[in-house]
Amino acid sequence: MPGTPFFSREGESYTPNDVCRGPWDPNSLHGRVVAGLLAHEIEARWGDNAFRPARLTVDLYRMPPFAPAEVRTSVARDGNRIRVVDAAFISGGASIARASAVFLKRAENPEGTVWSPPSWQVPGPLELAPPDAPGGREPMWETRVIDHGFGSTERKRAWLRENRQLVEGEELTPFVRAAFASDFTNPFANSGSAGLQFVNADITLYLHRLPAAEWLGFEVASHHADEGIAVAECAIYDERGAIGRSLVCALANRRTLR
Repeated sequence: MPGTPFFSREGESYTPNDVCRGPWDPNSLHGRVVAGLLAHEIEARWGDNAFRPARLTVDLYRMPPFAPAEVRTSVARDGNRIRVVDAAFISGGASIARASAVFLKRAENPEGTVWSPPSWQVPGPLELAPPDAPGGREPMWETRVIDHGFGSTERKRAWLRENRQLVEGEELTPFVRAAFASDFTNPFANSGSAGLQFVNADITLYLHRLPAAEWLGFEVASHHADEGIAVAECAIYDERGAIGRSLVCALANRRTLR
């Protein structure tokens, strides 16, 4: 991956690089790197081949400062078929965010037929033109818009690919790649004609399958808002088909991103 890594590891601590800075406040971390680092530590400490990560919920309850951070994990339940792991994102001695991950034991699918949505029939990412390069800022990821990109009032679909390591010297795993990207649900599903006016307070990622490649497809599945509170959802795909869903709840923000 050619881009500057988001973090450098120093013992148990992670030091952010400039590319980590968030869009709402340049002295803060982007929410996606917080989610990515929580997933990274959870999987590194508690993942194994017998269990698959099926759900990750990240609560973003404080603005994460642009400062070194660490992640502390614990196991809430380690059973024969289900493992639940909790994690805390600590910066400056304070808890900034937390995560809960559910790992489920791998098994054969039961017999029978169950309804599922039709397959995703869209152009592949390499069939689509890249967007114009942003001026003055190193992009956090690559995108290929399928139809109706950021700010559209229509239903949006796009491909996304990470272009840098989360932690210097460590390749992204499929789970971390999906967790990283799941924060895209907020700007993609909650933006409209006036730009992005919602900041998400959480992310929940459901995975029935881990991504098999680098490009992830996002399709807005829903957006509803009332009294300054929005709930939005995206279906997530790779080039083989559906892999899961990402949901966020968000609150109206005084500042608008365009």
